[in-house]
Amino acid sequence: MYNAFEAPPELVTVADPTPTRSGVVIAVEATGLCRSDWHGWMGHDPDITVPHVPGHELAGTVVACGAEVTNWSEGDRVTLPFVCGCGSCPECASGRQQVCRNQFQPGFSDWGSFAEYVAIEYADHNLVAVPEGMGSTTAAALGCRFVTAFRALFDQGRLSAGEWVAVHGCGGVGLSAVMLATACGARVIATDVKSGPLETARELGAEATINVTSYDGDADAIAAAVADAARGGVALSLDALGRPESCVASVLSLQRSGRHVQVGLLLAEESRPAIPMDRVVAWELELLGSHGIQAHRYPALLRLVDDGRVDPSRLISRSIGLNDAPAALAAMDRFEHEGITVIHP
Repeated sequence: MYNAFEAPPELVTVADPTPTRSGVVIAVEATGLCRSDWHGWMGHDPDITVPHVPGHELAGTVVACGAEVTNWSEGDRVTLPFVCGCGSCPECASGRQQVCRNQFQPGFSDWGSFAEYVAIEYADHNLVAVPEGMGSTTAAALGCRFVTAFRALFDQGRLSAGEWVAVHGCGGVGLSAVMLATACGARVIATDVKSGPLETARELGAEATINVTSYDGDADAIAAAVADAARGGVALSLDALGRPESCVASVLSLQRSGRHVQVGLLLAEESRPAIPMDRVVAWELELLGSHGIQAHRYPALLRLVDDGRVDPSRLISRSIGLNDAPAALAAMDRFEHEGITVIHP
């Protein structure tokens, strides 16, 4: 918990949560440590009020259900998207729970999963059953990084086998995107500022990797290197980092009629970068946002895991206890650890 933005997080004892009529309480077995949690701690998310408990990538067991919950029972092993739909608004009615106007976000709008127990609203519309045989660590690693990458690539980006795709930024979302894209037959170019993540991207199937350090933030030069590697530009490009230069480089690396998907969060003073709209218009490019995933889209991703084409555990680099979480959260801006960190309360 933290009592003020940027104040040292603390491990404290609080009252156990109780479910709302439409909600459940989950005993947390594993939860991911994500850079979005760090952004929240820094005060970049207007939905967060202090005191606050972060954490949104979780898997665990239902231990209590509200009176209106019909699809879930105590003892069910579950995970969930980091954006939960209310189930009753027009967006939810059309299957677009990821942009629900009344959305509930554990770890942002409400207290999250860096805890032994977490309360989750709108359970019938949002919980996802963890397949038998899948460990809680792997289930937690799916969200938000793998599920975010999955929607960005296939639902928003409409990626097809054989297409060139650029992934700008090889953090958790970026490496998840590399793994998913190559598993489905796409040809991947990955960029990053560090050699370690680029080596991992190559191990996951990227055909080309580009260390952009030498370009000193020059988006045009980065885009030219990507386009050259793809022999004329990529069909799809993801900004998985969330910086103005990576956003612009992603757009400029596209071939004509290409598709850019913004995945990384552009926050605070960087939230409105200067997009090269002359290129967008002249080349008829598509600019798309991607915000989480719906619970009903999990089965498609889980099938890739079940048949062995995708293995989220390959990206788990360390496991820590809840007592280590405060320091780990505060240190995320130093990028000392690659891959996914999982917390076991």
